[in-house]
Amino acid sequence: MIVVTGATGNVGRPLVQALAAAGEQVTAVSRRPADVPAPADVQAPADGRTPTRVHHRQADLADPASLTPVLDGADALFLLIAGGGETLNPHHIVDVAKAGGVGRIVLLSSQGAGTRPDSPAHAHLRAFEDTVRQSGPDWTVLRPGGFDSNALWWAEPIRSYGSVAAPFADIGLPTVDPADIAEVAAAVLRDGSHAGRTYELTGPAPISPRQQVRAIGDALGTSVRFVEQSREEARSQMVQFMPEAVVDGTLAILGEPSAAEQRVSPDVERILGRAPRTFAEWAARNTAAFG
Repeated sequence: MIVVTGATGNVGRPLVQALAAAGEQVTAVSRRPADVPAPADVQAPADGRTPTRVHHRQADLADPASLTPVLDGADALFLLIAGGGETLNPHHIVDVAKAGGVGRIVLLSSQGAGTRPDSPAHAHLRAFEDTVRQSGPDWTVLRPGGFDSNALWWAEPIRSYGSVAAPFADIGLPTVDPADIAEVAAAVLRDGSHAGRTYELTGPAPISPRQQVRAIGDALGTSVRFVEQSREEARSQMVQFMPEAVVDGTLAILGEPSAAEQRVSPDVERILGRAPRTFAEWAARNTAAFG
């Protein structure tokens, strides 16, 4: 059995679908009652078998004891640390996993945990990485760069005003499709040969905010206006819904990316045997959010 935390999000939902389609027994975990993929929503395995039914369980990483019945007898755990993870205790969570017999942990971390080792914004993820690596079970760490789906922040202004305001208009980063992260995670969870490795996950090429907005407009068949914000304007908006340390860390990467953060990683293609999806492909799949 494979347990997936954060099972209703941009990565968790397609991961659950991919594992179920591969015939794995899946327990989808979320903090609140939620819909999980039903067999009709899951692509049938290539060998013609019926997709595995997915079981949903409620649990909260902030309450490790709630994980005990969920993880009992699990073979592998996908550990997703959502925003605010700095309040979580990685040792308590990993101890519960070990006590439940989990033999493999795949941690979804962040590229910044490696490229910005002194950044307070990534301190909690570095703590989780260190704990998982020292835990005993087989481990793999996934470090994605920025998500294509972060562009969903622009959905409401595009629908309402046909425009987007964002900083650093022409600075490109190789953002990654969450569906690619999910496919990599599914492969790693099912294959022990990835144990003890850290993978950096990016898209196929750097793309700037201005280019992203143009791609969304192309997908919608309309023109979307781009307005460049100052760093201060962007920060004043972001601190309304994100901790200041996270905002400053995010703006540092967006505005002054290092060479490592602009580099296209080969890891998605190595694991999946195909190139990563482009931002334009992500936009074409998500036009309903912007229309």
